[in-house]
Formats: sequence, C-alpha cells, structure tokens
Amino acid sequence: SLIQQAGCLCVYLFFKNGISNGTLYKKTFIEHFEQAPMYVAVLTFLGFGVGTIFGYLRDFMRAWGLEKRNVATEREQQKDFVPLYQDFENFYTRNLYMRIRDNWNRPICSVPGPQFDLMERVTDDYNWTFRFTGRTIKNVINMGSYNYLGFAETDVNALKTVTIELQKYGTGICSTRQEMGTLDKHVELEKLVAKFLGVEDAMVFGMGFATNSMNIPALVGKGCLILSDELNHTSLVLGARLSGATIRIFKHNNMQSLEKLLRDAIIYGQPRSHRAWRKIIILVEGIYSMEGSIVRLPEIVSLKKKYKAYLYLDEAHSIGAVGATGRGVVEYFGMSPDDVDVLMGTFTKSFGAAGGYIAGKKDLVDFLRTHSHSAVYATSMCPPVAEQIIRAMKCLMGQDGTTQGKVRQLGKNTRYFRRRLHEMGFIIYGNDDSPVVPLLLYMPGKIGAFARRMLEKNIGVVVVGFPATPITESRARFCVSAAHTREMLDTVSTADVLLKLTSDAKEVGRSCVSVTLNLNNSFLHLFF
Repeated sequence: SLIQQAGCLCVYLFFKNGISNGTLYKKTFIEHFEQAPMYVAVLTFLGFGVGTIFGYLRDFMRAWGLEKRNVATEREQQKDFVPLYQDFENFYTRNLYMRIRDNWNRPICSVPGPQFDLMERVTDDYNWTFRFTGRTIKNVINMGSYNYLGFAETDVNALKTVTIELQKYGTGICSTRQEMGTLDKHVELEKLVAKFLGVEDAMVFGMGFATNSMNIPALVGKGCLILSDELNHTSLVLGARLSGATIRIFKHNNMQSLEKLLRDAIIYGQPRSHRAWRKIIILVEGIYSMEGSIVRLPEIVSLKKKYKAYLYLDEAHSIGAVGATGRGVVEYFGMSPDDVDVLMGTFTKSFGAAGGYIAGKKDLVDFLRTHSHSAVYATSMCPPVAEQIIRAMKCLMGQDGTTQGKVRQLGKNTRYFRRRLHEMGFIIYGNDDSPVVPLLLYMPGKIGAFARRMLEKNIGVVVVGFPATPITESRARFCVSAAHTREMLDTVSTADVLLKLTSDAKEVGRSCVSVTLNLNNSFLHLFF
C-alpha cells in the first residue's frame, strides 16, 4: 500500500543518513521527502514549457501593439538611458504570476487567529488590477499564519497587561538602543529570554529579519568562512553576504556534505594564501519554513566540536513550537544550550508579536550591544510589543499561574493533521513533529486552482511555486496552530478539493497528481 511504501522510505532515510546508531539521538527522528514518479516531473516541466511558449507569444503581441501592455515601461524621454530595470527579468511575473496573483496579498479585515474575515475582491483584467465588491468572506479557516501557539489574539483579559504598558509608555520609542531607546521593559524581557533559554544573557531587537541580516556581519568578516545550509532563509543569506566573509553551501541537512566542507576548510585554508580561516561558522535553521524539516542538531554539534567551528542556530520557526516546554530544537533533542554558540530566534511566530533575539554567552551579547548595526542604528522594540512577548513567555514557563499546555496541543494537532494527510495518500514533506506541513502539488496550473477552490470552502491556504521552490516541487504549505480545533482540521482534510486530488491521483497510480488532461486545461485557462 501507499502507506507501507512511505513507511519503507522513512526507514530507508533513517538508516541512510546514519541516525540508527542511537548515540546522538535520544528518540526516533523521521522525516518524509518522498520523490514523485518520473512522469510527474516530466509533466511539470512540460507545463512550464507550455507556459514559456505562450509567454513569448504574448510578449510578441504586446511588442507589436496587438495586445494591451499593462506592465510598467520606460518613458519615451528616457529612451537613451540605461534601463532602470531589465524587462526580461519580469517575464515570469508578467506571464505566469499575474494569472494566479489573486491567491496572494489577500486583504484580511479581522484578527488573523484560527479563523479570519477576508475582503472579497475581483478582477476584470486577468489580475492586473482588483476591485473590492464590498462583501466580506466570514470565518475562513486560517491555515497559513505562523501563529503556532495562538497568542495572536485579542482576548481582553489576556491583553490587559499590554494595554497598561501602552498607556504607560506609548506606541514607540523613536530612538536606538544606544541612545535613548533602552527601557526597563527591554531589560526585563532580555532577562526573561535568557532564563527561558537557559543561557547567560540575551539581547532583543525590533525586527526579526534584521536580527539575522544585521548581526551576522558583526560576528564574521573578511577572512572568515560561512558554511550555510542551501535552504536557509533570505535573512541568513543576506547577513552572510553583507559580512564580506567567504560563503560555501552544503546540501540541506546533509552531514556528509557539511563535513567535507569543514575538512577541506581545515586542510586547504583560505584561497590563494592557504592561511587558516579566522573563524568558521555554520548557519542553520531549527525548522525550515518551506520544507517542514528539522535540523539534525546532534550531528551538527558533533561536527562543529570535531572541527572547532562555531554554530549559529536560527530558531525563528522552532522556538515555542517544538520541545516539551517550547524551548526549541535544543530542548527537542535533549541537548544543552551551551552546545550552540549563537542562539537566534524571533517573536513573530509563536509569541504573536514582532522582533527577534540573540542569546548565548554574556561576552557574545555584550559584544553585540556595541557592534550590532541593529543596536546602533535601528529603532528599539516598542514597549507594548515587549510586554506581549513577556506575557506569552511567562505562559510557556508557567509563571502566570496557568497550565494551558499550548505546546502539547500544538504537537497533538500537528501529528493528527500530518497523519490524516498521510492516510489520504498525499506526498507531504518534513518532520512528523513540524507544524509546517508542505503538501506537494507539482503542476504549476494547480497552484492557483487549489487555492481558489479551498477559499470557496472557506479555507485560507498558502500556495508556493517556482522560483520560491524547485521547479518541480510546487506546493501548498499548511501551518498548524494550537488554536485550531479538531473540527477545523477535519474540515480542511476532508475538503472536496483534497478528496478530488486523491481520487484523481489513484486513477493514475500516485497521490498529489492530477489526471494528465487537467494539465492542459489549467494552462489554457492560465494563458488565455
């Protein structure tokens, strides 16, 4: 059966990646990355080929005035200028993205909790422009937000302390941390973060993206080597590039690839001069937001100790979401925080707020207080946001007198939803304990059709395709929350669009694949 095949694949991956010895992992670590049949890849490439051909045809018609040109063009007065942007770079945007653009940037007009309200909009020119109908789509099940623990709510009693801080401090500080922007509320939050993570000290920042992009350049520079997972977030990539350090990429969660780079770095040193690298730092994430996979932390820690490298761990999606008490992948694997040199995380997901943190040894944090671009130039975190984070963190630590068990509920919801999709025969990626659940769609024409059909059933989903994913791995990405009820998850997993995908797949022998004729119909709809 399909389930047995998937189980065999999991066992194969389990042994293939060298995790069966039991010396590093204290519990079973299983991730699913099942490959689709060859004909799925062939049909997907064929679909993009058809789209490209029609795209060139449409561009030809626009150039000769046979079709209206809706995209921005250079002014006639600037015809002798070097183009401000390259027209071909927007080829994909003009000819494919525009046809399915209605599935993104949908305006929400309520709290984005487990359910939300959506402003209905329609288009009269194939998604080049939109107009609002005045109708509101009520109670759409939210399967796209990173609200893992359900703290992004407006419960009056829960937000009472936030309201008090708003009245006391106002909405913003209008200053950097090094000038007039450090308040007692920031000090309280940093002490709480350090206690929560079990480290010596921590520093908080007003923006999660900038926590990576502005702090990595403070830690490494020219003459240093960065070893980055190929699927790292853009903030990590940007921070690495801004640092001026040499960057080398290793295959996702592949310890053989990482060890080879580490060994070569030690043996050969820097290019040309062959001097030893000043520093070698490994950049990884806790949970990868597009794959739903969890970092193989015990093996990476073992390698970094073996080769005397540093480890920078981005826990944006894992802090609060995994581990017995929500302390991230370090707790998930039963490891010590001292095993990680730089602990980074954000408050934009599990804590329902904004900003990020860097935590670790006191010497590290003191250095960043002086040298971090975010500390020197960026505006401080506003006090009401800091209070929201404190409220959520105290709830996780049990300091507010409640026993809500949000982390346990998230784990139950995650395993239940993943099991339902597995039983239906879908190909889904990631770890069984990851609340990020990518469901593979493959065909480019199905991206828009899937999201529209789900919205008709009052289910809001995020769909992702090339270039954000590999060209053959378009997907829908579900994000499970502790705030989801079992009825909500059942409604999503039994939606007729999912059942239709399953029935179509069985006709051709595998899940997540439509019958071949659907491909042609989808692209005729997209490009005409």
